[in-house]
Amino acid sequence: MCGIAGVMYRGSDATFGTGEALIRMLDGCQHRGPDSTGFALYAPEASGRLKLRFFIDPESETDSDVAIAEIRQRLVDLGAGIEEEARAGDNYRVTILYDGDVQKLSYEMKHAAKVISIGTSLDIVKDVGSAYDVDDRYHVNQFHGTHGLGHVRLATESDVKPEASHPFWATGFADVAIVHNGQITNYWKMRRRLEQREFEFTTDNDSELIAVYLADKLAQGVKLQDALSTSIDDLDGTFSFLVSTGDEIGYAKDRLAAKPMIMYEDDDLVAIASEEVSLNRLFPGKALNTREPAPGTYATWSRSI
Repeated sequence: MCGIAGVMYRGSDATFGTGEALIRMLDGCQHRGPDSTGFALYAPEASGRLKLRFFIDPESETDSDVAIAEIRQRLVDLGAGIEEEARAGDNYRVTILYDGDVQKLSYEMKHAAKVISIGTSLDIVKDVGSAYDVDDRYHVNQFHGTHGLGHVRLATESDVKPEASHPFWATGFADVAIVHNGQITNYWKMRRRLEQREFEFTTDNDSELIAVYLADKLAQGVKLQDALSTSIDDLDGTFSFLVSTGDEIGYAKDRLAAKPMIMYEDDDLVAIASEEVSLNRLFPGKALNTREPAPGTYATWSRSI
């Protein structure tokens, strides 16, 4: 059992307190996943720049300063110009100037360190502990952006560690992230098909598979809404998931509908979560006209109304 949440502010070029909004939503459903918490945060970025975030393992035999120096050198060797860099918690975040192949860059960098996310607008923050624990380490509440996803995790099939936490970035593709509640039972079949086309994975998590599957569709020119439609047929299992790109957010729900999802929408925003209590945290004391997506459905929203 896990909890998912997503929010998009619409119809404006302004940025909003998406970090604080997602903290509130995830705190509302923290009982669904006390082991770890994560955020996929989106904010506009200048053209030609990429944001990369890496996990620096504090238990590694390699000193953290040495590990960061190796990352910096690998980036330079790949033709990237380092613009900004910072340490936060066990993360190293760097903004680079880069006009090359993002897929090649990401595959090369995952051999140098544990890549959490790459994107022009995407930045993923995740770690063990509650929403407020992660906020204390990474100051998520200070983030202002356009939209984002969140996840609270109950570890059932893998260790309680930051790299096993959600959200997952679509390895090899910029700006695609996913949060997922459920299990994909044809995981290895789907993964082998993608690996035969030379796609790479950093984990054995089925959520990463969904992200890469959808990102591949988008790279082929398929609209996100159509990619979500085919995912309901192609993916076996029980699932409710949210996906985000640089300018869209969407959901898909399997036909059995065993995993809960509820949403609220008005002219200013769309918010989706596993439980209504998460939506109520955004509008305390307000009666919301919410609805539960039907089994086997999908939908997308963009920032323009």
